[in-house]
Amino acid sequence: MRILFQGDSITDAGRSRSDEARLGFGYATLVEASLGLEEAGKHEFINRGISGNRIVDLYARIKSDIINLKPDFISILIGVNDVWHELGENPNGVEANKFFKIYSMLIEEIQEALPSTKIMILEPFVLKGCSTTENWDYFEKEVALRAEMSRKVAEKYSLPFVELQKGFDDLSKKAPESYWLTDGVHPSAKGHEYIKNQWINTFHKMK
Repeated sequence: MRILFQGDSITDAGRSRSDEARLGFGYATLVEASLGLEEAGKHEFINRGISGNRIVDLYARIKSDIINLKPDFISILIGVNDVWHELGENPNGVEANKFFKIYSMLIEEIQEALPSTKIMILEPFVLKGCSTTENWDYFEKEVALRAEMSRKVAEKYSLPFVELQKGFDDLSKKAPESYWLTDGVHPSAKGHEYIKNQWINTFHKMK
């Protein structure tokens, strides 16, 4: 089974551009380690997450980084940059309704080209941190909207939706937000481990 991880910097996590076997330091590598040990030799893992990507960027590379790879299984985690990129001198975010529209187009075209491929959608998330506290009300509201749109896409196409925000909120009661998300957006090793656990649990339910 060829498993493809798609998304932004949270998925990218420093992956190699020249060696497919080097999946980065994030949840993709943790999934590879856990699932690869549990089901030895049964899976091939590919990470094509790209730091800074919004839903429109992911859609723009649907042919080269999804369809051409012919994965048996895809997980997608996208949304925080659609919010984050609206801040600054040259706003370039993707508003919620357009996010839903493009995400829907992405899923429809994947399903048309790869009808037997299974798809998992992960919820975008955010916590207070050095990159988010100054604009916290904006981040909290807008990331929640992208999470809602992601859920609606999953419901529209009857796809599994992996909840992550509530889990991070609950974890932040045990240790500071920065323990889980180093800057309010990017997970620490512990944060990636949490995502991995939710990913693996959902994956097994889909088999």
